[in-house]
Amino acid sequence: MPVFDFSSGTDNKMSPSECTYTTFQSNESCSSPDKPIMILDNSKRQWKHHSCGIFTNPMKRTSFEFKEEDGVYSADILTIDARFVSLLKWLGENHINVRLSGVNQEKGYAVYKIREIAFGGGTKLSAEDGFLQFMIDRLLASNAPAQTEEDEDEEETGDEMKLTSIQSITDFMTCAGRTLPDNIRLWARRNLAVARSHEVSPEERRHAQRALSIMMNIQWKSNYFEAIDPEEARRILDEELYGMERVKQRIIETIIQINRTHTLPAYGLLLVGPAGTGKSQIAYAVARILKLPWTTLDMSSINDPEQLTGSSRIYANAKPGIIMEAFSAAGESNLVFIINELDKAASGKGNGNPADVLLTLLDNLGFTDNYMECMVPTVGVYPIATANDKEQISAPLMSRFAVIDIPDYTPEEKKIIFSRYVLPKVLKRISLRPQECIVTDEALDAIVEKYEDTSGIRDLEQAAEHIAANALYQIEVNHLKGVTFTGEMVRELLI
Repeated sequence: MPVFDFSSGTDNKMSPSECTYTTFQSNESCSSPDKPIMILDNSKRQWKHHSCGIFTNPMKRTSFEFKEEDGVYSADILTIDARFVSLLKWLGENHINVRLSGVNQEKGYAVYKIREIAFGGGTKLSAEDGFLQFMIDRLLASNAPAQTEEDEDEEETGDEMKLTSIQSITDFMTCAGRTLPDNIRLWARRNLAVARSHEVSPEERRHAQRALSIMMNIQWKSNYFEAIDPEEARRILDEELYGMERVKQRIIETIIQINRTHTLPAYGLLLVGPAGTGKSQIAYAVARILKLPWTTLDMSSINDPEQLTGSSRIYANAKPGIIMEAFSAAGESNLVFIINELDKAASGKGNGNPADVLLTLLDNLGFTDNYMECMVPTVGVYPIATANDKEQISAPLMSRFAVIDIPDYTPEEKKIIFSRYVLPKVLKRISLRPQECIVTDEALDAIVEKYEDTSGIRDLEQAAEHIAANALYQIEVNHLKGVTFTGEMVRELLI
């Protein structure tokens, strides 16, 4: 839902720098004539749908100079989305030619799109290659900046792209302004100073620039979550999982809680059960329901806390840890962390315990990476852990999760899963029609009996692969129209 809070941009008394606009707070994720970026004065002249020109230098009146066929005309800026104030200043200071898309309305010329155009005037390195569109997309995806008394006087020093050069990072920081979290904005200023300094070693400058590139390419979002359709969530769960009604109900309860509070629950999910019972599949389904990117942490392969926290910049080969790299890969701060084999987290072999690092991530108070040297907001992180034996998980870790026990499947459930889900999925993947590979009831009994002493359905999946491959072989080599598997054929095949 948009939030509008009109307030004065600055004191409107006449001065060398006269502000003509008021700002409004908005969290709209897209712009349109009804939800404009800014409104310009059109009381003296109606402006074209597509109009070219430049924003005036902020030391003059805050206006836009339209370059029309019959001359240059100026129009004051009346209102502007607070997220775009810094971008407007940057465009004006660097005399970047732009094309506005807008509509004349009673309240003024409503601008809903700004594009860079290449003709005459000043140029800016980072305004090329889609930087302006990248910046606008990032600002629309951000939240309205907090309104503070200092904002008025403080000087803030589309296309797929990455911020890597010092120039593009500098311009991004300037345009983003207070849409960046305060601690990250201040951290970025310090690191930018290091990256530009000639009083530090080239290694320190390289580390500072690398850290800046990682941090600025992440979209730092708020912890506000839009409502999720419980019926759609149920459809996804039914599509991914057979049975497990208690598990599905627990997940739907979590969705309803999010819809009520518009924030993530205080506790993540811990899925406990035998191997092969679909714990990871449940985790992926939840990420799909939440419409969040996901990343996995395999605790069985992590034996040193530094793998999670990163290494200090005092080392030449220093690098961020796995957790920070996950934020970077996702490109945003709201994501699902799928922590596999949580029961292996306490078995660290290095200096310290990886489980202790996880506690800081799970508390949602912020995570500090040794390489980044900055506390990363984690309010939008939703952890989903899997484990085979919860007795091996420490009490502090257990207290951070809502535990869901995943039972093993009964023989009858395994038959249904094999015939309705596993085998059809394999046949579709290798382009076999159902009538070309038929498994009789007797053969189905034989398959389930073969793996009655194993948990989960992984063995059933392997059996389906074997049977389908054998059917394809007989069709291609023996020129059969189809293969019907009996119990005896299955027993011989799955020896």
